[in-house]
Amino acid sequence: MSENISPEQYRAEIAELNQEIFRLSRRLEEQEKQSALESQPRRQDPFLNPTEYHDSRDDYSKILPRITEPGCVVPLDPDREERRRLKRCYAVGGGCMLAHFIVSDYLASAILTVVMVIIKKMNPDADVNAIKQYVRASSILAGLTMLVYLLTNVGFASLGMKMNGNKKSELIRTRDFNFGKAVQYCFIGIFILFTATVSNIIIENIFMKYGYTTDVIPTKGMAVTSSGKLIMMLYTCIIAPVTEEIFFRGMILKSFSKASQRFGVLFSAVLFGLAHANIPQFLLAFMVGIFLAHITLIHGSLIPAMIVHAFVNSYSSLGSELDLSPKGIIVFNEIFIILAMIGLVFLLVFATKERLPATTPAQTRRGFSLAMLTPLAALALVLQVLYTMSLIFSSPFLDMIRTYL
Repeated sequence: MSENISPEQYRAEIAELNQEIFRLSRRLEEQEKQSALESQPRRQDPFLNPTEYHDSRDDYSKILPRITEPGCVVPLDPDREERRRLKRCYAVGGGCMLAHFIVSDYLASAILTVVMVIIKKMNPDADVNAIKQYVRASSILAGLTMLVYLLTNVGFASLGMKMNGNKKSELIRTRDFNFGKAVQYCFIGIFILFTATVSNIIIENIFMKYGYTTDVIPTKGMAVTSSGKLIMMLYTCIIAPVTEEIFFRGMILKSFSKASQRFGVLFSAVLFGLAHANIPQFLLAFMVGIFLAHITLIHGSLIPAMIVHAFVNSYSSLGSELDLSPKGIIVFNEIFIILAMIGLVFLLVFATKERLPATTPAQTRRGFSLAMLTPLAALALVLQVLYTMSLIFSSPFLDMIRTYL
């Protein structure tokens, strides 16, 4: 140590030197990471699409193995093997959707038949129509509905994810989500509900002029007992939002987002809307389905979508269950409009920051056109469209579809 340097100065110089060594080491590590990142295959970004949410993407090397090779570029049109693997994923999604559609109906009918037979044996003098009315008005039909859709939503979602190689743990790994965003998303959900409500009023007026109605699902007289209402609220506000998100934003969205997230969002929203089998609920389910799928991709989790779905269903159920006076209805509607306008503001802010992923030409060739060449996916879409139409319009062909489905 030099006699002209004090111990304090010496320690300061050593500390500064250590800091410089630390900074250089960190810079070197970052350069090495960046170099490794640039050289590794683009498994999560095979189409070089900066608008997609890459953290929510599946490993595309399962569809196109050679994407792991350095310098590999996805061709404009898929080759035979890539098409086969993509169509398999679409077939899994479409097949589970089709099976869900058919099994839920037949399973509900079978259980309902068994229940009615048991009630008839316990009450041999009871009229069949009286038994049907009792089952409908009590908690039996509500509980049956909840049980059937709980089993089919979770069951077919688990089957589809297993067949497509997705892990259930992937559905709840939430990132960049907090209470503030949850509140904003719920307000946006209210705005979507308001928009769908106004649209349905206009459409219903048009249909009525031609002797048709969009209200084809009779709910009057259903679950009017206290236990029945409780079960319906439990199903509508909790069970349905959770299990439907697992099925539609979990398995269905994953199945159809393999090549294009935009296609996955839109197609899953269409299937979600058609699953409700009527125009009023289709409009709401389709519009909110796009938003729910979008925030699922943003946060990589079903949790945000489950929260918004439960909130929208709860608010909608509240409006239908409240026995309000004419003045009370006016106040409720005014509050509805105010909340919707707040939701519109949040939606505009959201839209400036987060946009639906765009599609590249290569992704377009792997989206809807390829899905419609997949028999199970095309059949799931077409049959649900025909079934919904059969409930609204009357014709021999559509009536036949409804009879067999």
